[in-house]
Amino acid sequence: MNWINSVVRPKIRSFLRKKEIPDNLWVKCPETGQMIYYKDLEANQFVVPGSDFHMRMTGPARLKALFDDGKYAALHLPDVPHDPLKFRDERRYSERLKDARSKTGLNDAVHSGIGKLHGDTVVAAVQDFDFMGGSLGTAAGEAVISSMRAALVRNAPFILFAASGGARMQEGILSLMQMPRTTVAVEELREANLPYIVVLTNPTTGGVTASYAMLGDIHIAEPGALIGFAGPRVIEQTIREQLPAGFQRSEYLLEHGMVDMVVHRHDLRATLARICNLLLHRRLDATAEDQVKALVHRPAIAASPEEQAPVQAQDAPAKHSGNGLDKSHHEEPEAEEVLTQAPSNGANQETSQNA
Repeated sequence: MNWINSVVRPKIRSFLRKKEIPDNLWVKCPETGQMIYYKDLEANQFVVPGSDFHMRMTGPARLKALFDDGKYAALHLPDVPHDPLKFRDERRYSERLKDARSKTGLNDAVHSGIGKLHGDTVVAAVQDFDFMGGSLGTAAGEAVISSMRAALVRNAPFILFAASGGARMQEGILSLMQMPRTTVAVEELREANLPYIVVLTNPTTGGVTASYAMLGDIHIAEPGALIGFAGPRVIEQTIREQLPAGFQRSEYLLEHGMVDMVVHRHDLRATLARICNLLLHRRLDATAEDQVKALVHRPAIAASPEEQAPVQAQDAPAKHSGNGLDKSHHEEPEAEEVLTQAPSNGANQETSQNA
């Protein structure tokens, strides 16, 4: 009977055992309920083929779709205190951060990189809505400021992909402080005569809309994106009136002059390249004095020699900035950009393992 126990029974168990299917093998369209194979959705830049619904993209996937050949150098973003207020509601804030890092593979809601867009050097930052709703905290604010100053030192355009539910309540006033701080960084870009282009994705609300997300030179919105400060339901409850159809959506805001254009995701890269080329040509005859002026502001991150041939890269911890405020101008960065290979789906494996 040994052969029954050792051979027959294991084969029967293996035959009857349910095969494990990945959770994200099929994705359901939120608008129509259509089921899409994940690989097909990824190849279509996360745009549902039937309904043309624009689904959310991770930060690394955004940068990969933006830069030439999908290659870029990730910026070392300043480290900040993770739980400055020791906040706790139903769960500890530190536990929520740990779960978000494990889920997304990112250190915080903002992922930044440097690469080539149609041959021109560009600095870009992406807010990942999957990381606690893309909320603005000290780490996200520091990341946006550092990315803008990285564009300053390279005399390059800065592109921001905004997606956020607003300020991060677990950090209280420290989160609200990031609104004026990022506004100052935008002014530094403006003084240096560098293009600042904002791509508003679904959703962009709260304190992010009230600060740097609406201070760009050009505002581009993806189709159907929800953009505003307070949500439609809150507004209806406040004014006690029915809002117009499509209120706070990209197309409605385009008609009323709040955004400059609504661009399909498949056309976004070409549109951004055309705008950067147009705005950069204004500075072709700039004098040497103008070039020096653009480098007056000391960035948080210095230029990297590897930037001549960037590849896909991931987030890595950088110098601790104490209270999350700006570093002093005399401090030198500890490290340059780190160049590593990113997986095709934009997930950060190295950071996810460390989380």
